Amino acid sequence: MTNSAPPPAASRSCWKLVLLALAILVLALAALWWWHNRPIKPVELSATEKTTLEEKLQTARLTTEQPEQPETESYQKGGKEIIITERELNGLLNEHTGLGDRLRFELVPGALHAKVVTDLDPDLPLLGGRKLNARARFFIETRDGVPELILDDLTVWGLSLPNEWLGGLKGQNLLGKILGGGSGSTGIASLQVEAGRLLITLKE
Repeated sequence: MTNSAPPPAASRSCWKLVLLALAILVLALAALWWWHNRPIKPVELSATEKTTLEEKLQTARLTTEQPEQPETESYQKGGKEIIITERELNGLLNEHTGLGDRLRFELVPGALHAKVVTDLDPDLPLLGGRKLNARARFFIETRDGVPELILDDLTVWGLSLPNEWLGGLKGQNLLGKILGGGSGSTGIASLQVEAGRLLITLKE
């Protein structure tokens, strides 16, 4: 009597590798989904950080709002540069708007990234009750002495929206639109974004 041969060991090993690969793929996709849909944690500045930020903003208010005083021997002219870190920017957002758990800014060289995660109004047609997951990129630059905030992209639920759906806002200076056609009256000479910080240079 002849015994049937057992399945080749190589075949069993192949199936094990395939199942392991599928398990890793599922875990990777789950991790990617969580990363894109993770809740936004509000940035809460410490007392020291609030004091430092208030000094920066106070300098800006004094420079742009108060008339220049005549110089004397004891008078020292103030600086023209304000540096706001990414953490300070998000701390201001959280403290003054209450949006810190739904909106987060990221400062990267030459651009500002914004992430929005929030629940839509249940009464909204079709999309009511769904969680909105959106990202936007704004280029920040100074052109011909005029600071500009330019919308480059808006992605909602992983889809980059066409410019026609946004009323042609892509590529336009939104800072100028907000200020009524121009940004020359802001008292700002230039805006520059580096990794993790925003540099504001004030006019004379």
